[in-house]
Amino acid sequence: MTRNCNCLFPNPLPGKWLKGKAIGSGAFGTVHLALNKANGSLFVVKSAESCAGLESLENEANILEGLNSPFIVQCMGKELSKGLNGELKINVFMEYMAGGSLSDVAEKFGGGAMDEEMIRSFTRGILYGLKYLHEQGIVHCDLKCTNVLLGSSGNVKLTDFGCAKRLKDMKETLGQSVGGTPLWMAPEILRNEGLDYSADIWSLGCTVIEMATGKPPWSDEFTNPAAAILKIACSNDKPLFPSKFSKKGLDFLSKCLERNPKRRWTAEELLEHPFILGKKSSARDITRIDDGSCSPSSILDIGMYDYEYDSESDESDEEEEESLHVNPFSTRQQQCMVRKQEGADLEPLEDWITVRSG
Repeated sequence: MTRNCNCLFPNPLPGKWLKGKAIGSGAFGTVHLALNKANGSLFVVKSAESCAGLESLENEANILEGLNSPFIVQCMGKELSKGLNGELKINVFMEYMAGGSLSDVAEKFGGGAMDEEMIRSFTRGILYGLKYLHEQGIVHCDLKCTNVLLGSSGNVKLTDFGCAKRLKDMKETLGQSVGGTPLWMAPEILRNEGLDYSADIWSLGCTVIEMATGKPPWSDEFTNPAAAILKIACSNDKPLFPSKFSKKGLDFLSKCLERNPKRRWTAEELLEHPFILGKKSSARDITRIDDGSCSPSSILDIGMYDYEYDSESDESDEEEEESLHVNPFSTRQQQCMVRKQEGADLEPLEDWITVRSG
């Protein structure tokens, strides 16, 4: 068993903990509530037996081992054992977050969607988590509502680092593929053009849309997964923005969902965006020097959006201001093959799973 010296939570000793009921499951393992017999504290244990699951959990434990942030779920260690048939098992111990994932919260309290005030608060916490990760040289690679956990005090923490990558390792290992969940993945990742921190920012924009609508991004536009992936990777389109979002919220999304990764705002910059700060927008707030050129000082300067603002959105915005795991494309031949499949009947979007690769 290994211990995380930065961890603020006691590491359960072998044989001194009890596994409770399952509280989650995924493509590569299960998550159970657990009890530390030594002190009665609750935690969760993530378990896996398959080769892919073992690899994913090993990667997650290794990534989390050196991290210490109030916006990242804490890892308490891991335990390796053998099953009855001699198969290798791994248990990774993590802190228990009483609120569950943001998907759970939206379903239980918002009918699947959240209001903008909640979205702002949760997005701020996610951004702090991403800022910390990126400062450590880590890209999460699978940001979405199910991978953001809520504490009882309203704090959020990023979890599920099975797909996470250290950029230094990516540069040292040429051709290493990236996993994730396709509808949240950045276009350049699906085209296999290389990984950078900006990929998490695109996924953040998709996660904000998910919080606002209660549905995955792109889900209103496609029922064919192959067509959706092709659209994300090869078109100039963006996922449909929430129709009742404020102008500040829409501008925030435009900064996240910029198809050119070099022009996406960083987590640090987005923490200063008026949408996150909850203050009135100004030209100075939403303008940035980028590669020697200045971005538009107003969303009216260029045709950023292909839809009309809802009148209710404008009114709510004014009141607020006053109150202060599919594999990525790697060749054009693969893209053409997917294009040929565009008319095929494939499984529904809700059946998609996170795809991880080493």
